Amino acid sequence: MYLETILILSRRGPVRSIDVSEYMGYSKPSVSRAVSLLKSGGYLTMEENGFLHLTEAGKELAEKIYERHTTLTEALLSLGVDKEAASEDACRIEHVISDASFQAIKAHVESKKA
Repeated sequence: MYLETILILSRRGPVRSIDVSEYMGYSKPSVSRAVSLLKSGGYLTMEENGFLHLTEAGKELAEKIYERHTTLTEALLSLGVDKEAASEDACRIEHVISDASFQAIKAHVESKKA
């Protein structure tokens, strides 16, 4: 979720840990811990001025998660689920769904658009 949030916020401008904290509603210590783990995992870098940047690996993973989130939200909305529940459920599902199942849902959603 942190990578996805950083991706979303970076599309609006520079991102700092405080921006992530405010967007997600998490405490600063929680975000600091996650940022530290993501940095050590090679997904994120931090400039001296505190700005966060996704590495290539971080961006790739964030985009994958974001695509899953938006596609699953769209699928749930098309089934009549309200927007808030659809987004929350998609957030849970995106982390556990298999690639095969996601690709099938994605193909179905895209076929409905056409």
